[in-house]
Amino acid sequence: HAMSAITQASAQVAKTVAVSTGKVTNAKSMMVWKPHGNKMFETFSFLPPLSDAEISKQVQYLLNNGWTPCIEFEDEAHAYADGHGWSNLDSSINAGYYDNRYWVMWKLPMYGCTNTDEVLAECKACKAAFPNCYVRVAGFDNIKQVQCASFLVARPPTGAACAVDARQV
Repeated sequence: HAMSAITQASAQVAKTVAVSTGKVTNAKSMMVWKPHGNKMFETFSFLPPLSDAEISKQVQYLLNNGWTPCIEFEDEAHAYADGHGWSNLDSSINAGYYDNRYWVMWKLPMYGCTNTDEVLAECKACKAAFPNCYVRVAGFDNIKQVQCASFLVARPPTGAACAVDARQV
């Protein structure tokens, strides 16, 4: 009885084109991520560049949660942590884990900031001062003493995101 069940299962597997949903129409739902030239960073880094209005909405989310905005920047050679650091954990794929992932801070954290326009102006000033760097906004919880969110607001001209249709095969 067990052999017939195995034979039936093998026949079913052989007929199935798309494993994830079992539907042939969704065959592209099982794609393989390209590991080279496909660098992503924090939240939203897989999207096209955010507009000023979209950045303002995200900053407002930080402010609504009582988090302090902080702007950071780093050049392309140092922005992406592809080593394992002292802990031997792969910090390049774990959002919120900071072994070997520190960026340079643009000025001081924006303590007491309540206006998204102030943060947006500082992001633009940072980008103007360092046009060949990545720029991100982080939100820090001053009670828990941790970073709660971060997202890219600018990429260097040579650091464009991989096109969406070229990220997987």
